[in-house]
Amino acid sequence: MGTDYSQYAWLVPLFPLLAFLVLTALGRQAKDSGPIVGIIAAFASFVVALLIFIGRLGEHMENYTWSDLHWVKIGDISLKMGFEVTNLNALMLVIVTLVSLLVNIYSRGYMHGDERISVFFGYVALFTFSMLGLVLSPNLLQLYIFWELVGVCSFLLVGFWYFKPEAKAAAKKAFIVTRIGDVGLFIAILLLFWYMPNHELDFSSIHNVFQNNTTIAAGTVTLIAILIFVGAVGKSGQFPLHTWLPDAMEGPTPISALIHAATMVAAGVYLVARTFDIFLASEDALLVVAIIGGFTAIFAATIGTAQNDIKRVLAYSTVSQLGYMMMALGIGTWASYSAGLFHLMTHAFFKALLFLGAGSVIHAAHTQDIREMGGLGRKMKITAWTFGIGALALSGIFPLSGFWSKDAILAQAWEHNQILFWVALVAAFFTAFYMSRLFFLVFAGKRRPALDKHEGAQAHGEAHESPASMTLPLIILAVLAVIAGLAMMPGVNPWLGEWLTDKHDEEKLNIAVVLLSNAAGLLGIALGWMMYGSRATAAGRAIHVRPQWLHTLVYNKYYIDELYGRFIVAPLKGVGYLLQWIDDYVIDGLVRLVAAGVVGVNRIATRLQNGQLQTYGLITLLGFVIFALVLAGRRFLHVG
Repeated sequence: MGTDYSQYAWLVPLFPLLAFLVLTALGRQAKDSGPIVGIIAAFASFVVALLIFIGRLGEHMENYTWSDLHWVKIGDISLKMGFEVTNLNALMLVIVTLVSLLVNIYSRGYMHGDERISVFFGYVALFTFSMLGLVLSPNLLQLYIFWELVGVCSFLLVGFWYFKPEAKAAAKKAFIVTRIGDVGLFIAILLLFWYMPNHELDFSSIHNVFQNNTTIAAGTVTLIAILIFVGAVGKSGQFPLHTWLPDAMEGPTPISALIHAATMVAAGVYLVARTFDIFLASEDALLVVAIIGGFTAIFAATIGTAQNDIKRVLAYSTVSQLGYMMMALGIGTWASYSAGLFHLMTHAFFKALLFLGAGSVIHAAHTQDIREMGGLGRKMKITAWTFGIGALALSGIFPLSGFWSKDAILAQAWEHNQILFWVALVAAFFTAFYMSRLFFLVFAGKRRPALDKHEGAQAHGEAHESPASMTLPLIILAVLAVIAGLAMMPGVNPWLGEWLTDKHDEEKLNIAVVLLSNAAGLLGIALGWMMYGSRATAAGRAIHVRPQWLHTLVYNKYYIDELYGRFIVAPLKGVGYLLQWIDDYVIDGLVRLVAAGVVGVNRIATRLQNGQLQTYGLITLLGFVIFALVLAGRRFLHVG
């Protein structure tokens, strides 16, 4: 067993934080040094994270906790900050730092020539620091601080090209929608603070209390768990708070890869996994997680079949795959817990690969509409092959990593909830279909005439492979998408699950599940080839003539955004206008009335105090007359 480097875990988020501070201090003039600083910081963090991970590969490793920094002390209550290293967050550290490193390398080529490139790398460094701080947090309050900082960074990066109205709108939407989930998490933290013995919020105390809960009522436990899940729903784009995630595609493509693979959306799944003991204490909460996850998986998969923006197809794919992970956690066994986290790991690699591959395509074609592409595989062989590997891994085709992780989830669903199994299997079919549709439209066939109408279309005629700084991360991620599945193969090598949970996994390979999942994936690919391949068959063209109303419904994402706009946004705007009217004409009106009265009295007093003796004498006489009249009136009333 190697040396345990857990005590140096604080260095992992420190490097990107220093990079952010340096790049912010240098400003825009650090154009050339911005990428170098970002890459060096990401590499340093990855090396330390890898050392920590390797050092914890032994059996029965104890968690390392340092939380001696007293942040706030009120009476006997002390809120502490620090860091904690477990097997779970050791794995997350490697995933986050590796993807961040590859995104930084890729961005050097992708963002070349951008006036604000140093600002971009500074934001990426801050984003990475925020996610690493979240992962290392030893208690829920510190996690919540970094949770919110992750949201701020996503706002900055999604709206990076702020001169585009769509980017500004997407950034605001991401910030507002995720705040809804954050309110749920905040209330859950308040409830935990109230009900936990000694008001402890650290994960060790939470584990000890909820593992054998005898003090907190079952209804309260369910409420706390569901509120935590509400926070995860917002960050991980689960239905019904999923609408921000596809719109976040307005940001630069490397940021799409970072958000969808290893940072923001992974935070929600990590939160549920980190507080899994609370969910295990409530079967009702687990059922809610499983149902929402399963529904999100198939709901987003169907939407992905009709989208034409290459990044939006991948975005809905992310929503669907996150649904898979949540469903696995909701099944509520330690084996399903391991399967969900295994899928989180493999998904990080092949989804980062797909987004960076999409960026390579956009860089060459100058369009994101897949209907305006075609034939790029002949001129962009590295991009085409690596993207194809990512697509097959996402589709769950044997023996790529996506097959093993998705099969682990399906096997648990088969054993514990047959309804969820069939829902997930249908979602797997749609996943394979929309990925094959995407691949064939982009890389197969010939150049499409529609491209001639596109601004900058001439670039497509000269399309060529992206530079090495962009293709090298694609190759590394493609290798990981192939071999990452070796970490946990049911019935063959259950190492990852046992290492994460410290429980012996006796799960065997379910041949029926393997055959059904591969059949669903292959059928989806076959249907995509029949309908969109370079030599689409007559049967495929016949299928392509789909009911127009159904295509319109799916293309418009089931009109969820429109429903929110009419029944939530519009009424809230109406309330806002009413409150604004009250503020302008009632509250401000009263203030203006008082001010006008004071000004009027002041003007009268100014006119009276004019320095002329005759005026003062007249005022004195009038005052005396009024005083006499008042006295006489009182006597008259008294006599009467």
